[in-house]
Amino acid sequence: MCLKLFRTLLVHKQHFIIKIHNTNIVKYLSFLIPFLMMILINELVRPTITEKPYSRFGVTMINPLSNSKEKCSWICHNQTQYCKDHHVKYLNPYYKQTDIVYFGIINLLQSNGNYGLANIVLLVLSIPFLIWLFTIKSIKLQKKIKVLNE
Repeated sequence: MCLKLFRTLLVHKQHFIIKIHNTNIVKYLSFLIPFLMMILINELVRPTITEKPYSRFGVTMINPLSNSKEKCSWICHNQTQYCKDHHVKYLNPYYKQTDIVYFGIINLLQSNGNYGLANIVLLVLSIPFLIWLFTIKSIKLQKKIKVLNE
Protein backbone atom coordinates (compact mmCIF):
# COMPACT_ATOMS: atom_id res chain seq x y z
CA MET A 1 0.00 0.00 0.00
CA CYS A 2 2.80 2.45 0.93
CA LEU A 3 4.66 1.54 -2.25
CA LYS A 4 1.57 2.26 -4.35
CA LEU A 5 1.10 5.64 -2.61
CA PHE A 6 4.80 6.46 -3.12
CA ARG A 7 4.58 5.60 -6.85
CA THR A 8 1.48 7.75 -7.20
CA LEU A 9 3.22 10.65 -5.49
CA LEU A 10 6.33 10.15 -7.59
CA VAL A 11 4.39 10.09 -10.84
CA HIS A 12 2.21 13.05 -9.87
CA LYS A 13 4.72 14.86 -7.68
CA GLN A 14 4.45 18.14 -9.58
CA HIS A 15 0.67 18.16 -9.16
CA PHE A 16 1.04 17.10 -5.51
CA ILE A 17 3.52 19.90 -4.71
CA ILE A 18 1.35 22.50 -6.42
CA LYS A 19 -1.68 21.22 -4.52
CA ILE A 20 0.14 21.50 -1.17
CA HIS A 21 1.61 24.87 -2.07
CA ASN A 22 -1.83 26.31 -2.80
CA THR A 23 -3.38 25.20 0.48
CA ASN A 24 -3.86 27.54 3.39
CA ILE A 25 -1.92 25.18 5.66
CA VAL A 26 1.42 26.23 4.16
CA LYS A 27 0.47 29.86 4.56
CA TYR A 28 -0.44 29.45 8.22
CA LEU A 29 2.48 27.20 9.10
CA SER A 30 4.88 29.70 7.55
CA PHE A 31 4.29 31.83 10.65
CA LEU A 32 6.15 29.19 12.70
CA ILE A 33 9.28 29.10 10.53
CA PRO A 34 11.03 32.15 12.10
CA PHE A 35 10.32 30.85 15.61
CA LEU A 36 11.62 27.39 14.76
CA MET A 37 14.75 28.91 13.22
CA MET A 38 15.32 31.05 16.31
CA ILE A 39 14.99 28.01 18.60
CA LEU A 40 17.25 25.92 16.37
CA ILE A 41 19.99 28.57 16.24
CA ASN A 42 19.82 29.18 20.01
CA GLU A 43 20.07 25.48 20.77
CA LEU A 44 22.96 25.01 18.33
CA VAL A 45 24.87 27.90 19.92
CA ARG A 46 24.17 26.91 23.55
CA PRO A 47 26.83 24.13 23.72
CA THR A 48 29.52 26.54 22.47
CA ILE A 49 29.05 29.02 25.33
CA THR A 50 31.93 28.65 27.79
CA GLU A 51 30.98 31.29 30.36
CA LYS A 52 28.63 30.54 33.26
CA PRO A 53 25.11 31.31 32.03
CA TYR A 54 22.85 33.80 33.79
CA SER A 55 19.96 32.30 35.75
CA ARG A 56 16.89 34.12 37.01
CA PHE A 57 13.56 32.83 38.33
CA GLY A 58 14.78 29.28 37.74
CA VAL A 59 15.38 29.88 34.03
CA THR A 60 18.91 29.47 32.64
CA MET A 61 19.69 31.92 29.86
CA ILE A 62 22.23 31.44 27.09
CA ASN A 63 24.28 34.60 27.78
CA PRO A 64 26.34 35.21 30.91
CA LEU A 65 25.89 38.13 33.32
CA SER A 66 29.57 39.14 33.26
CA ASN A 67 30.86 42.48 31.93
CA SER A 68 32.51 41.92 28.59
CA LYS A 69 33.84 44.60 26.27
CA GLU A 70 34.04 42.05 23.42
CA LYS A 71 30.41 40.93 23.26
CA CYS A 72 26.96 41.63 24.65
CA SER A 73 25.70 39.85 27.77
CA TRP A 74 22.84 40.29 30.23
CA ILE A 75 24.66 43.39 31.50
CA CYS A 76 23.68 45.01 28.20
CA HIS A 77 20.04 44.13 28.80
CA ASN A 78 20.12 45.48 32.35
CA GLN A 79 22.40 48.49 31.67
CA THR A 80 21.81 49.88 28.18
CA GLN A 81 24.47 52.57 28.56
CA TYR A 82 27.19 49.92 29.11
CA CYS A 83 26.24 48.30 25.81
CA LYS A 84 26.12 51.62 23.99
CA ASP A 85 29.59 52.55 25.32
CA HIS A 86 31.29 49.24 24.47
CA HIS A 87 29.42 47.42 21.70
CA VAL A 88 27.48 49.80 19.49
CA LYS A 89 29.58 50.93 16.55
CA TYR A 90 27.38 52.16 13.72
CA LEU A 91 24.36 53.58 15.55
CA ASN A 92 26.16 56.28 17.58
CA PRO A 93 25.16 59.21 15.33
CA TYR A 94 21.50 58.16 15.48
CA TYR A 95 20.99 57.81 19.26
CA LYS A 96 18.81 60.93 19.32
CA GLN A 97 16.27 59.19 17.07
CA THR A 98 16.63 55.56 18.15
CA ASP A 99 16.60 56.23 21.89
CA ILE A 100 13.09 57.68 21.63
CA VAL A 101 11.78 54.43 20.13
CA TYR A 102 13.96 52.11 22.25
CA PHE A 103 13.21 53.68 25.61
CA GLY A 104 9.58 54.20 24.59
CA ILE A 105 9.22 50.44 24.13
CA ILE A 106 11.07 49.74 27.40
CA ASN A 107 8.85 52.18 29.32
CA LEU A 108 5.74 50.68 27.73
CA LEU A 109 6.80 47.18 28.77
CA GLN A 110 7.65 48.28 32.32
CA SER A 111 4.41 50.24 32.77
CA ASN A 112 2.43 47.04 32.32
CA GLY A 113 3.43 45.68 35.74
CA ASN A 114 4.77 42.40 34.35
CA TYR A 115 7.75 43.29 32.15
CA GLY A 116 8.54 39.69 31.15
CA LEU A 117 5.01 38.82 30.07
CA ALA A 118 4.56 42.14 28.24
CA ASN A 119 7.90 41.54 26.47
CA ILE A 120 6.79 38.12 25.25
CA VAL A 121 3.32 39.27 24.18
CA LEU A 122 4.49 42.40 22.36
CA LEU A 123 7.97 41.63 21.01
CA VAL A 124 7.87 37.85 20.61
CA LEU A 125 4.27 37.29 19.52
CA SER A 126 2.45 40.46 18.40
CA ILE A 127 5.06 42.20 16.25
CA PRO A 128 6.15 39.03 14.37
CA PHE A 129 2.47 38.15 13.87
CA LEU A 130 1.79 41.57 12.36
CA ILE A 131 4.83 41.26 10.08
CA TRP A 132 3.62 37.84 8.97
CA LEU A 133 0.08 39.17 8.44
CA PHE A 134 1.31 42.10 6.33
CA THR A 135 3.58 39.77 4.34
CA ILE A 136 0.65 37.48 3.50
CA LYS A 137 -1.45 40.54 2.58
CA SER A 138 1.36 41.82 0.35
CA ILE A 139 1.67 38.46 -1.42
CA LYS A 140 -2.09 38.42 -2.06
CA LEU A 141 -1.94 41.96 -3.46
CA GLN A 142 0.99 41.02 -5.70
CA LYS A 143 -1.02 38.09 -7.07
CA LYS A 144 -3.98 40.41 -7.79
CA ILE A 145 -1.68 42.89 -9.53
CA LYS A 146 -0.16 40.08 -11.61
CA VAL A 147 -3.63 38.89 -12.67
CA LEU A 148 -4.66 42.44 -13.58
CA ASN A 149 -1.49 42.98 -15.64
CA GLU A 150 -2.06 39.80 -17.69
